[in-house]
Amino acid sequence: MGSIPLETFDHLHQQQQEEDGNEMNKRMQRTNWVLSSPDPPGPLKELVGAAKAAFLPRRRKPGKKTPSKGDALFSILKGIFPILSWGRNYKASKFKSDLMAGLTLASLCIPQSIGYANLAKLEPQYGLYTSVIPPLIYAFMGSSRELAIGPVAVVSLLLSSMIQKLEDPTVHPSSYTKLVLTATFFAGAFQAIFGLFRLGFLVDFLSHAAIVGFMGGAALVIGLQQLKNLLGISHFTTNTDVVSVLSAVFEALHHPFSPLNFVIGCSFLIFILITRFIGRRNKKLFWVPAMAPLVSVILSTLIVYVTKADKHGVIIVKHFKGGLNPSSVHQLQLSSPHTAQIAKIGLICAIVALTEAIAVGRSFASIKGYHMDGNKEMVAMGCMNLVGSLTSCYVATGSFSRTAVNFSAGCETVVSNIVMAATVFLSLELFTRLLYYTPMTILASIILSALPGLIDIREAYNIWKVDKLDFVVCLGAFIGVLFGSVEIGLLLAVGISFGKIILGVIRPGTEVLGRIPETDSFCDTKQYPMAIKTPGLLIVRPTSALLCFANSTFIRERIMRWLEEEEVDDDKNISIEDSGKSRTIHALIIDMSNLMSVDTSGIIVLEEIHRKLLSLDIKLVIANPRQEVIHRLKLAKFVDKIGDTSVFLTVNEAVGACFEHKMIV
Repeated sequence: MGSIPLETFDHLHQQQQEEDGNEMNKRMQRTNWVLSSPDPPGPLKELVGAAKAAFLPRRRKPGKKTPSKGDALFSILKGIFPILSWGRNYKASKFKSDLMAGLTLASLCIPQSIGYANLAKLEPQYGLYTSVIPPLIYAFMGSSRELAIGPVAVVSLLLSSMIQKLEDPTVHPSSYTKLVLTATFFAGAFQAIFGLFRLGFLVDFLSHAAIVGFMGGAALVIGLQQLKNLLGISHFTTNTDVVSVLSAVFEALHHPFSPLNFVIGCSFLIFILITRFIGRRNKKLFWVPAMAPLVSVILSTLIVYVTKADKHGVIIVKHFKGGLNPSSVHQLQLSSPHTAQIAKIGLICAIVALTEAIAVGRSFASIKGYHMDGNKEMVAMGCMNLVGSLTSCYVATGSFSRTAVNFSAGCETVVSNIVMAATVFLSLELFTRLLYYTPMTILASIILSALPGLIDIREAYNIWKVDKLDFVVCLGAFIGVLFGSVEIGLLLAVGISFGKIILGVIRPGTEVLGRIPETDSFCDTKQYPMAIKTPGLLIVRPTSALLCFANSTFIRERIMRWLEEEEVDDDKNISIEDSGKSRTIHALIIDMSNLMSVDTSGIIVLEEIHRKLLSLDIKLVIANPRQEVIHRLKLAKFVDKIGDTSVFLTVNEAVGACFEHKMIV
């Protein structure tokens, strides 16, 4: 083989140097992009921007005509009342579907509303009132097409369990009712505020796991409380925990009671459950389980009337007021000594009601393939409960069971809610006297038949399989409601959820990265065992989005431990401080791609790591810092301390620079 001419060798060497120089210039340019990135907006600017986005109209596209005042006003009205958008294209064919769905919905709503009012320790008419005005308001302001509005079991239990601690409904029913209406007013006010100020994240404090556990516990408590009416017990405990309720039941069994209540209640409960089984087997017969509660009320009322069973111990509803919703403005207790407690109860009810309604509405909206605006839903819920509190209604929200019936009945729009409300109103006007002989035990049966839908064992099992800590949240809510109270269950659920978040913040993971073979990607060596560590370098990546006072010390200790483990000599077991010539690590690269923010405590810890590494003659390098992180590091002069040449756009470039600058032996 002939030798390469000297001129050719010099030319190749010069060409290689030029390529290396160009690559280095490009890398320096990319580093400059990181260091010269624009400063993030300050807190005040972010707040002003959020307020503008929430309350001011969006900017028009260039060249678009300026709308007239009339068009602008109509656009605002359409945003507040979605019915103005779809109402113009409403057809008779849709009304036929909505009419049938609304009538089917009313047949289920009437008996359930009376039963839920009883659960809330209110007179029966208040349940029917709540099924008239709120659905009408929601029909004009709501964005869900399928959501059925009215009283629900969980919110009824919430109100009765918390307000009866302030006022006994059996001793002072009028005062108790006033407090319920006041709590409804506060619930509506909070819901409207959440929507207007885009505070929907508050609803997310109740995680999915917490809702599953809370609903399951509440369903069991509600079921146990219905034993009072199912057995015809006159004296019963006001506590909601399972121990108190079962103790009251066993104590009542030692006293004389009418078994007719139990016979009637269980007979119709079996009938309702059989119709539900039929409806599930044949989807076309969805109307059978929907009509079953109303049929049960009619038949049981006729049986009691004909047999005079009320003379033999069967407890009946007796007379209750009918007619249009009366005004309740004068009943609101806004200057009561209990106002603060009532406001707290209203807040809890507002969050629980919104959580249930939005979860139900979004699930059916996804089936139909349209988007449901969460903030509009909050405003609509708030307005309907505010108006409801002024018209003798208590807290209303979306019901899962009635929404499922509405969906199965083929509803097209929220006109089905209007039909339902009109039907309930006619019932208030014409048929309330006919319900005089309705047995209370049948209302208990209707409530018990609706409870299995609240207990989702399959979902609880899925939570256990996917996330054990999430299951602890679910279990905490369940046990808290079952053995404590509704408030304790909610507090446990929220507390454990926050504890889970805090644990993730104060004990974040720290990954050691290696290069994936035949790529320029650096990944966690535990997740990808084939990843190859770069000799002479330790590349770490904190998994937390925050480097702050709560976790900075922990992250520092983890990084120093990794250094210790990498530096220990296999033969002499020499520590990092005493390793001397046996040192294998010459540069530490921190991948900051996960970090969204860093506070002063985090910066101080970075400075401590830098000083420690300087004493060990180890270079500190950072890669891919986010906008806010690099901004604060520059303000704290940390970038000046480690040098501009220690900041890189990617881990791959940082590794390449470490080799080029001969940081590695």
